[in-house]
Amino acid sequence: MNENRSVFSLDGITGMLIATVLLLSILAGLTIWGLSVQNASANNFYDIKDEQSVRMISTENTKHLVDVK
Repeated sequence: MNENRSVFSLDGITGMLIATVLLLSILAGLTIWGLSVQNASANNFYDIKDEQSVRMISTENTKHLVDVK
């Protein structure tokens, strides 16, 4: 039998706590990053110039957008 078992080895409680803290820190980091990106996008207004010449399928439609900032 394996007699070298330990509760505090990396495959025991310590490993579970390290994995939990790592996953929660990744979750917190991605949440903060997502909120900052959402805030930056919400404050970036744009206006459409020359609306009548915008085509439904065209790669040049981005030329009609103007940042208001």
